[in-house]
Amino acid sequence: MANLLTVAGANRVLTIDWHSGQIQGFFDIPTDNLTLAPLFCRHIQARYQETPVVIVSPDVGGLVRARIVAEPLAADMAIIDKRRLNPGEATVMNLIGDVKGRVCILIDDMADSAGTLCQAAEALEAAGATTIDAYVSHGVLSGEALKKIDQSPLNRLVISDTIQPLPAVLNAPKIEILTAASLLGEAIHRIAHDQSISSLLR
Repeated sequence: MANLLTVAGANRVLTIDWHSGQIQGFFDIPTDNLTLAPLFCRHIQARYQETPVVIVSPDVGGLVRARIVAEPLAADMAIIDKRRLNPGEATVMNLIGDVKGRVCILIDDMADSAGTLCQAAEALEAAGATTIDAYVSHGVLSGEALKKIDQSPLNRLVISDTIQPLPAVLNAPKIEILTAASLLGEAIHRIAHDQSISSLLR
């Protein structure tokens, strides 16, 4: 795909929250990968204000992503050790961290079938978490995802509009959508005027 974009005439690529940072190495043209972490942090601060929260990574691979959100909030962290048995299926094995009586916020880059998020929420509920929210950059939400979320212990799933939400997603009671438009707009403006976009990555 990187080669296809280049051959098609692209001379720069602007993206949001790659699943894997190594993707950048496949491009021979300048690439900028923005993160929604600052947007998520502001939303969490506004919602919970003085209430301490625990930022939770739903798997070990997402630890860095969760830390980027946890550090500005000075929040504690927890990790769910997950083993994937088959594609699209996940089994929660272990919870690392203290979540009992706490507000827990799961951070992930993508929710497709929502199996990982829902199983993580169940593990947190079993460990005594009082409120469980999730913040996900890209809401694919395929198949039975909305049904799983509705029946899960998740209090709220916050996604961005990097993928245009279908009417079913817009009307889902547990889902809230944040727009990434201002972040993208500012990045495009800075690129067009040869200005730094590094401050947008923090």
